[in-house]
Amino acid sequence: MRVLVVGAGVAGLACARGLVRAGHEVEVYERAPALRTAGGSVTLWSGSTGILRDLGAGLSGIGRRIDAMESRRHDGRRLFTVDVAAAARRFGTPAVHVPRQRLVERLAEGLPSGVLRFGQACAGVDPDAGVVRLADGREVRGDVVVGADGRSSAVRDRLWGADPARPTGWVTWQGFVRGPADLVSSHLALMIIGREGLCGLIPAGDGLLLWWFDHRIGGGDPPASPARALAARFGGWAAPVPEILAAIGDVDRFAHYRHRVPKVWGRGRATLAGDAAHSMPPTLAQGANQALEDAWALVRELTGDGPVEDRLRRYERVRSRTAGRVAALAAVESTDRYPVQAMTRLVPDALLTATNTRWLRRASTYLRSSGPVPEKGAVRRP
Repeated sequence: MRVLVVGAGVAGLACARGLVRAGHEVEVYERAPALRTAGGSVTLWSGSTGILRDLGAGLSGIGRRIDAMESRRHDGRRLFTVDVAAAARRFGTPAVHVPRQRLVERLAEGLPSGVLRFGQACAGVDPDAGVVRLADGREVRGDVVVGADGRSSAVRDRLWGADPARPTGWVTWQGFVRGPADLVSSHLALMIIGREGLCGLIPAGDGLLLWWFDHRIGGGDPPASPARALAARFGGWAAPVPEILAAIGDVDRFAHYRHRVPKVWGRGRATLAGDAAHSMPPTLAQGANQALEDAWALVRELTGDGPVEDRLRRYERVRSRTAGRVAALAAVESTDRYPVQAMTRLVPDALLTATNTRWLRRASTYLRSSGPVPEKGAVRRP
């Protein structure tokens, strides 16, 4: 089967890797001139690290294992601690926090020559014919078209008619620092909450600590100096927040978006994967995870029997249930809301840990029905 993938982000690269492994002919069309390695870092839960292992793209040597999540008040008082390692023991694969650059490089590593085609922007698709129209006027035809071109997806807009996502009213500022040393060398994700918003700190490997601040968006344009604006908002918080604010260098800004995830994503021979299908706020750290889940489920369906269109719609039905559930919960922004987090201190850590483990399974198609990514010898072609 010839599969045309639009977009070489996490979803597109994972799809390509799984499909090549299953014996399909794959071409990935990416508008950027090279791998898009910009951005912060991502937390990959047990389902995703299992998928990457099965794709032959394990995270050995990169990132940082996360064993616990701790929440504190802005004055330093501990609210709760979740034992993330409990999920690793339950599912057999750990949670790992990894720079996005390292993840996309690992997914692209070893792909056959000619799979990745950079500087090739998508101008449109014909979903019934399996055609991708490129910005240079060429048309390419395949058995399947996968729109994995992110939140501003050209493929999705052609299939759905418009971008359905709307701002939630929250924003994330983020970047990397190289301290404090105790956090950089830890296996702890730390979240600090107050009425001003949330500060998150998590080690990413390579001596890096990802920091992020979430808060509601006020009126007017973004500040000319994000570092000064963040210091004015969060500077009175307890350690280690002042140390982080003093070390801020490069800053990325991401507005939060949400939309209802439909049950059907595509039409004819075309479908979607990743943010193109289900944009969601980053509050549950699920964006990259759901992209990898899409890739795993799509590869599994495309190695089955039956008409291509039926297999794509089945993939969408399976994934829309889980991705829709995750997106709806992320859209509530509950982890950014001080009253919600402050009340959580009343819940025993053991109960929160058990709830988190159940949630990670509920948020993962892979963990609920896991099996290895099919390899070439197991492929049944239509």
